[in-house]
Amino acid sequence: MVIEVDGFNLHDTVTCGQIFRFSIEDDDSYTIILSDRVVNLKLVGNELFIDSNDMSNIESIIRNYFDLDFDYDSINRGFVEIDSDNKNIIDSCIGLRTINEPKLEVAISYIISANNGVLQIKNCLDNISRMFGEKVFFRGNEYYLFPTLEKLKGASVSDFRNCKAGFRDKYLYEFIQCVSNGLFDFDIINDMDSSDALKYLMGFKGIGEKVASCILLFGYHRFDVFPIDTWVKKYMKENYGLDKVSDIRKYMFDKYSSNCGLFIQYIFHYNRNVR
Repeated sequence: MVIEVDGFNLHDTVTCGQIFRFSIEDDDSYTIILSDRVVNLKLVGNELFIDSNDMSNIESIIRNYFDLDFDYDSINRGFVEIDSDNKNIIDSCIGLRTINEPKLEVAISYIISANNGVLQIKNCLDNISRMFGEKVFFRGNEYYLFPTLEKLKGASVSDFRNCKAGFRDKYLYEFIQCVSNGLFDFDIINDMDSSDALKYLMGFKGIGEKVASCILLFGYHRFDVFPIDTWVKKYMKENYGLDKVSDIRKYMFDKYSSNCGLFIQYIFHYNRNVR
């Protein structure tokens, strides 16, 4: 299938650190393991070529996952209107999208991410999926979908340890048990403002402010929260003289309000890949 997409940068969106379970193929296409299928995507001009082991409802699945129908252009123009010095950053991020990840997978992914590298996160997620997820075949290869809650709730601490979760093994186990017995509710966050949602998430072991921010940004499309990593800290120190996380958060929210999280994503991409 081929769909028309305007102003979409597939490479930057896939490789900017928000997607863990993907591979780049020899033809420069991208194979990504979604929650219920495996897809292969290649962007040629404004045409996005899509293949999958399950082509049902595929266009809406891809449009939702990559947030293709959200109006980023208006927000980007606003960033430049607020501060003309932002133009280089915005120009470098045209077509970069924030994905919509299934909430259980995004929560597990970012609990694993604490003090961990991208390759280690990917390997742990792959191990968990191989141990508990459904096997599917696509283009002659086998893949494992991320497991359902029903499958995960039977996992033990040692299972997660064997999946190379490290010290996070007990956090994963306890979080899954909280979700299973109703002590944690993904849906209740929908009715909270982001400040309350952060506090709610951080009430569970293994979820600090950075992890909670990632869960809200990539799982709930909350652009008023953001993780702060070393790339962002370096940029804010060099350009604004800010090095405390609390000062960075206050400055960015005061300046960019409900879209500050999106602008932080742009800073991360710009400082890591462009400068």
